Amino acid sequence: MPEIILEHVTKKFDKFVAVDDLNMVIEDRGFVTLLGPSGCGKTTTLRMIAGLETPTSGRILIDGKPVFDSQKGINLPPNKRDIGFLFQNYALWPHMTVYENIAFGLEMLKWDKAAIRKRVDELLALLKIEPFEKRYPAELSGGQQQRVAIARTLAPSPKVLFMDEPLSNLDAKLRQEMRAELKRLHSDTNSTFVYVTHDQLEAMTLSTQVCLMNEGLLQQYAPPLTTYNAPANLFVAEFVGNPTMNFIPAKVETIAGCQVTLSLLGKKAVFTAKEAVEGLGEEAVVGVRPEFLPICEDGPIEGTTYSTLPAGMETTVKVSCGDTMLTSVVFGSVDYAIDTPVKLSVTGEGIALFDKQSRMSVGSGRLEVL
Repeated sequence: MPEIILEHVTKKFDKFVAVDDLNMVIEDRGFVTLLGPSGCGKTTTLRMIAGLETPTSGRILIDGKPVFDSQKGINLPPNKRDIGFLFQNYALWPHMTVYENIAFGLEMLKWDKAAIRKRVDELLALLKIEPFEKRYPAELSGGQQQRVAIARTLAPSPKVLFMDEPLSNLDAKLRQEMRAELKRLHSDTNSTFVYVTHDQLEAMTLSTQVCLMNEGLLQQYAPPLTTYNAPANLFVAEFVGNPTMNFIPAKVETIAGCQVTLSLLGKKAVFTAKEAVEGLGEEAVVGVRPEFLPICEDGPIEGTTYSTLPAGMETTVKVSCGDTMLTSVVFGSVDYAIDTPVKLSVTGEGIALFDKQSRMSVGSGRLEVL
């Protein structure tokens, strides 16, 4: 299985820069998700690696072999890159049965009939679609069509499998089931998966690494829990997590090594970072995940409930604290009446501190509100 390396890859459409100087390494057998809002450059990046789009400049290597090099004039076509591409709309042949759809690519590669039969049988079993081999796509549900499309893509045993928002056409329940199937499939096939989505929950649950992009620029490339717990900047912090992180504006009073004294929500607070704080100006933003902002009887932050959203396992509570609206997640089957006075505390060591001007993270640690 290959490693994929992108070096200074840029793609311009006239004056518009879709991808700007992208450097990243997709490790052998990794499951990398390209994540970001619409128009951020994630699909363009996927298409450039696959050979469906030509970069303006840079270098792409698959398994140590250059497949694109702007300086040397190398640009291998998709069929020479040993990759499989799974499209959003499945692109199944409507006049062919499930078996014929899966076998089609192998027939084009001149495989003999016995080898084709064996390979298709393996994939029918792997994707749990043996009962449907004689059916046509129109006779299948969306999830079954999705499995056939995956089987067809895997048939030639590509080194890399590319997927461009493959679950977006499915309903919520089926999408959740297919996430579990894709994660299992990645483990069973030992392939390298590169996956495009705008759904941060998909990225969090599926990936070994998340490549988060915005306006063509790489914002953070890290394992999903690192992206969640230690966001590199305010964009990452806001994009990843549902409900989103609380952002509390603060004035910086003193900085002494790992300790920063702040003024926020009309109170004094002490932020203790895990490492010495550098790059912090006079104004800061404190980032607190909703689960680190519990409602408790003796909390130092006072407010009133603005809205509550009980979901059984947990309740999301919006709390008005003067001019600032905060979100708390309370675990368990609890509910609060609107306009109820409540108190919040800040817990845990995963509180983030950002410089307001640069929007970059300057550290994480714990916050004590006095």
